[in-house]
Amino acid sequence: MRSESPIVEVKSRLHRLGARAQKGLGQHFLIDRNVLDKIISAAELEPSDTVIEVGPGLGILTEELMKRVRKVIAIEVDPKLASSLQKRLSKFPKLTVINADVLQLDPRELIESQGNYKVVANLPYYIAAPILRHFLEASLKPRLMVVMVQKEVGQSIVAAPGDMSILSISVQLYGKPTIVDYVQAQSFHPQPKVDSAIVRIDVYPKPAVDVTDIAGFFEVVKAGFSAPRKQIRNSLALGLQLTSAGAEELLQKASIKPQRRPETLSLNEWAKLQQALAISKKE
Repeated sequence: MRSESPIVEVKSRLHRLGARAQKGLGQHFLIDRNVLDKIISAAELEPSDTVIEVGPGLGILTEELMKRVRKVIAIEVDPKLASSLQKRLSKFPKLTVINADVLQLDPRELIESQGNYKVVANLPYYIAAPILRHFLEASLKPRLMVVMVQKEVGQSIVAAPGDMSILSISVQLYGKPTIVDYVQAQSFHPQPKVDSAIVRIDVYPKPAVDVTDIAGFFEVVKAGFSAPRKQIRNSLALGLQLTSAGAEELLQKASIKPQRRPETLSLNEWAKLQQALAISKKE
């Protein structure tokens, strides 16, 4: 494997392929060695690790992962890039390249029997949130995720009550997210219009709060954010098709003031709301 700087390597590989970054696939290739090192460091890689990389692109991060772990499963939706990666690195048995949409793949079918893996990836901006939920809601979850996302998405993921969103709740239910560092746009080729963030998610063995019905939990969360600028009483009434009195009664059972706004609720309060709704449906 070459030791050229990432910018030289990215440009030369694109040239050899006769290709350019596809905006429709959110392709922005990392060219900053310091950022690469921060991703690798945050992942705390061990020789026995299995890593799933989503969107390996030209393989700059892939090669660094292969130096450090037992197995790398690289999932690339672009057939030209997937074929190039496979041909160039085919002599390395620890790499498996899959040309597919990651959202159509079950992690359990990719991982060997021990069921222990990490996700390390520079995620395409336009699909980052669905990819995070895909892995965190899978029957076989990673034990750690280190991903590059748009800066604002990273900030949303780690938000505390007062600034919560469906995304922050979706992630924090399953793991503890932290921002490792922010990354400037010039660290990529071509440059995106926004800065990025490296986010580490330490996945819990079980959800952060006791939720017996995950689908029902997110039904309530989505209803609560159906009108996020409204009071929780009004947004729940809209989202769950309740009367204002019915929504207020539900909130009272969960000990939540109806005047509050959905972004202020904690995970535990959303769980109480879901439990209250489940009980009311049985009555």
